[in-house]
Amino acid sequence: MSPALPDGDPAPADGLLPPSAQAGAGARDLGVYLHVPFCRVRCGYCDFNTYTAAELGPPELPGASQAGYAGALVEEVALAARVLEASGLPRREVSTVFVGGGTPTLLPAADLARGLDAVREHLGLAAGAEVTTEANPDSVTPASLEQLAAAGYTRVSFGMQSAVPHVLAVLERTHDPSRVPQAVRWAREAGLAVSLDLIYGAPGESLADWRTSLEAALACEPDHLSAYALVVEEGTAMAARVRRGELPLPDPDDEAAQYELADAVLREAGYGWYEVSNWARTPADACRHNLAYWRGQDWWGAGPGAHSHVGGVRWWNAKHPAAWARRLAAGTSPAVGREVLDDDARSVEAVLLGVRLAEGLPASLVPPAGLAQVPRLVADGLLEPPPGDPADPVRPGRGGTPDRDQPRLRLTLRGRLLADAVVRALLGWEGQDDGVAEVTSRAAS
Repeated sequence: MSPALPDGDPAPADGLLPPSAQAGAGARDLGVYLHVPFCRVRCGYCDFNTYTAAELGPPELPGASQAGYAGALVEEVALAARVLEASGLPRREVSTVFVGGGTPTLLPAADLARGLDAVREHLGLAAGAEVTTEANPDSVTPASLEQLAAAGYTRVSFGMQSAVPHVLAVLERTHDPSRVPQAVRWAREAGLAVSLDLIYGAPGESLADWRTSLEAALACEPDHLSAYALVVEEGTAMAARVRRGELPLPDPDDEAAQYELADAVLREAGYGWYEVSNWARTPADACRHNLAYWRGQDWWGAGPGAHSHVGGVRWWNAKHPAAWARRLAAGTSPAVGREVLDDDARSVEAVLLGVRLAEGLPASLVPPAGLAQVPRLVADGLLEPPPGDPADPVRPGRGGTPDRDQPRLRLTLRGRLLADAVVRALLGWEGQDDGVAEVTSRAAS
């Protein structure tokens, strides 16, 4: 079961944005996220807005058929161009495209090419744009990857998760671990950059198991790796198994040890962390699309349940593919709710997202009460000692963005393990765990 959509105000049927969204738009990048909700099998831990064929109902329902899905995505991309222009925003070519899911590569490569062509036609695609699709190792072929590269895709992110069969079984992943290096090789031969996604903390996964997965991933020589701690989300099959006593909850101490091992192994192999859960071979290999999320840039999310953010306005689409497609077919926006962030909310999000980056959080974004906590956070080994005095006022640079040479607050390894606690201290929210978790979830959607 995918999570419920957040509360918010009703979204207008025409999708038009308020005048406040125009402020500073010319200084922000624009990205596009295309959501493909289809999966062959729903993994037991997954709470994303995804569906198997059996869950979608009759294939003749609009949006429920993989055969007709690309056409509906194209309609929303065309709508995005109309809405942004009618809302008075300047035309900006798209700098990053990310196709996620679900398993986007369950669609034919021609359909994924069609989605990218729609971005190129209706919004414009910047020269050197980063274009990524997620994929399962068993959902690609040499031919399909060559088609994607020819269409303009530049990266593929494979859901490897683990190289250990019993861990994959607990996660209910169906691919053969030996398929991963094969798929990576095919992607390389097609000229695509490669990222691998890993999950740690699965019930029954030992530290030795996790090392095996890390070493198997590194043997593929990817450009980029993501490593995420398993979270047992309510409503998932895994949560039900935990309630029945069939599986234990992930142990936080075990997950901390696994994170530390990942950082050590990846650092030794020459990969640098640039965000708490992400490592890249070089700075140029970092995922620019995800960096745009963490830096508060603009993006349009197309597809059922997709979230968008433009100039402090966040909105979200109807969750079910049929409901989403029906709204598009009727000529109305598929958005069902939105919120306009005030200055306080935007400041909070800048702190809780920016602190996760290795580049550091500009001290000027932290409220005075939070700056007063910096010496304690440094003494506790959670922040690196900042150069200069972070309490000194710092003027913003051009466009209202902070100067690059101002003091920055950077997490230590221990701080990365306790990032939420650092955020609460910097915002004066200590003791308010749920508030941080809720805001983080919505800001990163």
